[in-house]
Amino acid sequence: MTHEPWSGHGPIIPVLVIEDAGIAVDLARALVAGGLSALEVTLRTPAAPHAIAAIAAEVPEATVGAGTLRLPADAALAKDAGATFAVSPGYTQDLGAACREAGLPLLPGVATASELLLAYADGHRFCKFFPAVAAGGVPVLKALAGPFPDVSFCPTGGITEATAPDFLALATVPVCGGTWLTPAELVTTRDWTGITELARRAAALGREGTSCS
Repeated sequence: MTHEPWSGHGPIIPVLVIEDAGIAVDLARALVAGGLSALEVTLRTPAAPHAIAAIAAEVPEATVGAGTLRLPADAALAKDAGATFAVSPGYTQDLGAACREAGLPLLPGVATASELLLAYADGHRFCKFFPAVAAGGVPVLKALAGPFPDVSFCPTGGITEATAPDFLALATVPVCGGTWLTPAELVTTRDWTGITELARRAAALGREGTSCS
């Protein structure tokens, strides 16, 4: 596994859908305080680029990336906002080329062996497995380890605090992506202490000596 910007920041990458950029800094600080410093802000809302920029500028302890890249133009948008890595739900060669041109390390999404072959051909050895639970979960990842022993995965989609350890127990899974760390009720009430506690519990899920590197 190669060393990338998301490496060594805990066993869980929080996947954040931020509607209000005004809370981004406090949210990021709460997650970092709990031991999770690689943060994925998805490009699903108009506030996302502003949230990425705010975290990049004001939370130096965080490594902020942009998620849900779908089009080549998204790579420049993410880079300009201050993202240091990118995550996509799927993979195309055009998207991969755009990220390379922007100097933005990409965690490409795959769900099947054929999709993995496409990313593999472009040099990717660490991929997002998405949607993890709907695509078959742990049994599929075990099956993919046979023909792809040199590939590692970040499963994301449908994973919970209770099921994350099942994925992290696999030798090919150094890290998972999770949305459970920022439940709407805690974000709405600005309960940053509660989010820090969720992050602290998530940070403790990793096996000894495990990192996403």
